[in-house]
Amino acid sequence: MANLFRTASLTALLLMVASHPVHAQQQQNQFRPNSQSTFTFRVNSNIVLTNVIVRDRKTGQPVPGLTAKDFTILENGKPQQISSFDFENVDRAAALNEATISGKEQSNLFAGSGSTAIEEQLHDRRLIVMFFDLTSMQPEDLLRAQESARNYILHQMRPADLVAVLSLDSALTVNQDFTSDKPLLLRAVGGYSGAQGSGYELGATSTTNQVEDTTSFTPDEEEYNDLNTDRELFAIEDISKSLAWINEKKAMLYFSGGIQRDGIENQAALNAAVNAAVRGNLSIYSVDARGLQAISPLGDASTGSLRGISAYNGSALQNNFDSNFNTQEVMSTLSTDTGGKAFFDSNNFSDAFQRIQNDTAAYYIIGYRSTDTRRDGTWRRLTIKVDRRDVKLDYRPGYYAPADYRHSDKEQREQELEDELASPLPATDIEVYLQAWYFEHSPGLYYIPVSLVVPGSQIPFVQGGDRDKATLDILGQVRDMAGHDVGDVRDTVKLAVDASQHVRQKNVQYTTGFALLPGKYELKFVVRENETGHMGSFEAPITVPNLEKAPLKMSSVVLAAQSIPAGRKISSPLVWDGSELVPNLTHVFRQDQTLHLLYQVYDPAHATGKVNAAEPAGAIDKDFGPPIRVFTSVEFLRDNEEVFATPVVRATETNIPGRNAIAFHLDVPLSELQPGPYICQVNVIDDAGGSFSFPRTAIVIRSAAASAQSPVQDQLQPGGGGNSVQ
Repeated sequence: MANLFRTASLTALLLMVASHPVHAQQQQNQFRPNSQSTFTFRVNSNIVLTNVIVRDRKTGQPVPGLTAKDFTILENGKPQQISSFDFENVDRAAALNEATISGKEQSNLFAGSGSTAIEEQLHDRRLIVMFFDLTSMQPEDLLRAQESARNYILHQMRPADLVAVLSLDSALTVNQDFTSDKPLLLRAVGGYSGAQGSGYELGATSTTNQVEDTTSFTPDEEEYNDLNTDRELFAIEDISKSLAWINEKKAMLYFSGGIQRDGIENQAALNAAVNAAVRGNLSIYSVDARGLQAISPLGDASTGSLRGISAYNGSALQNNFDSNFNTQEVMSTLSTDTGGKAFFDSNNFSDAFQRIQNDTAAYYIIGYRSTDTRRDGTWRRLTIKVDRRDVKLDYRPGYYAPADYRHSDKEQREQELEDELASPLPATDIEVYLQAWYFEHSPGLYYIPVSLVVPGSQIPFVQGGDRDKATLDILGQVRDMAGHDVGDVRDTVKLAVDASQHVRQKNVQYTTGFALLPGKYELKFVVRENETGHMGSFEAPITVPNLEKAPLKMSSVVLAAQSIPAGRKISSPLVWDGSELVPNLTHVFRQDQTLHLLYQVYDPAHATGKVNAAEPAGAIDKDFGPPIRVFTSVEFLRDNEEVFATPVVRATETNIPGRNAIAFHLDVPLSELQPGPYICQVNVIDDAGGSFSFPRTAIVIRSAAASAQSPVQDQLQPGGGGNSVQ
């Protein structure tokens, strides 16, 4: 219901900055870490770090003692100059006194308690993350994974190993931060039950034999599976970013009952997870917790009996094989592309732990400053050579270059908007200001117009012919106090204006709306201009009152100085007599303007007894009986004294079709008022009901001469997108 009016009013306007200054939401005194600057691949400074394992060809043992001069690095065939070099050997690890490692930033996923290890103490350490995906594992799979983890902790864990335990069920949880304390790790691993991931199991799809059970209807749940897969991949991405500040190599043992993706639907999330892991120097070792499986054409106990001949002609068996392969394909990609290894079709998971220990026992960390400074997001192939013939090298084959906004694709841009909307900190590259009002749409339901303003000086218009063009992406969300999403807006506004309009001296204004129930909400909007990708956000609490108990049921008072033609039939209280009012958010006006005031009164009292003969003709409301007597006027106060007042307007009948309500639209020329600040008071008296309201608003009036240098604002037709420009 919150999206009932989502497309009701979409307008983009250019307003005079001289009389309508706006300010961005104040940023908190809190540092927001740049996600790119915290990657192990130092993309902002073009520093690339990569791990190289050097083994003897005959014995397979690590080869120590090499120097930077022994290595040659090529990026896309071009030699690179080594700028940093280090050798990590876990055999040289010193006791760390059971310290806990946590992230440096406040927003980090890891927030361990107790003593915290600094980066220098992590030298020669083996960092292992055990990640249990509870949403994908059946109870027997989880028990198998827990048993293997306990076996590693008790029998395979070495003094140099620091282990963290994480899980994903209804949320991503750090059950135990990095530690070498075995009792703590055993307690974390043993704390899972088979019911924690219930509700997130894979649903039936067109590639599973479940849909052949004709005894009942089984819907195709591919979209549900896509959301679950994205959720799992986002969790891996968050873990990678949280550990990116540690230069040492990290290994994640990923226990899962399979991840299934649908074609390219989850490709963006998969790429983001892989890139975050590679840049964070995290190798993923995927373990299929289902172990060795016996796949039969008839399926298992979770499916009904098959119909037809598929069980006899091999198609059902092939279908089951394909389904099993699809659930392992993503896990294999995660391991291969991050330098790890996938372990499938085995009930012995100790090999995975042994492989991690071998791969992180001794390795070289080599860094270089890339000579290719382009931020194009392309794959860059690495070739590493050493001046010895008796060794073999193991390293990642390459990395993705950082991509600026121009080189990002549509899915990446959408994800950036979503990430910014979810961020607890405001984006301040672009100044954004918004204001919301409330109008009763029906008993118990309110329409909430929301208007945003962005300074035109912060939008890089591109000249195209005789017009300047720009595009804005807008994403908005309303959440209740429980954090539930109750309303969304996603729109792209295309602006095309004449160069003679002096766009940089004006504001861009966008108006939309929501339908909400009474209560308290959090409203947040993110605005991005699509030339440089700069974003701004504004977040504010709003309260939708319950007017049922109010003595006088009255809406917000909207102040405006401009209106635009309502080009299409929309259901909005801002539309009046074929025109849509443009709310003035700053409450700053000029003497040569007319102040428009719009407000509504609901369920006014009706006069009782005999109708007075003095009542004007038509005073009796044919829809709601005896006449009403609602009086209203507007007065302007300065230094607590009235300096101007409009004549009293009397309403004797309702004027909103189908509603027992009155809409007032008053026009007040400001030419008779002197420049300066005022208090604008709206007087509303329901004479028949004996109730009243006197809402006040502070305004500022400027002289027309002060704005004489600004061009006259003639109404123009938009260049596209159905938005009006003034």
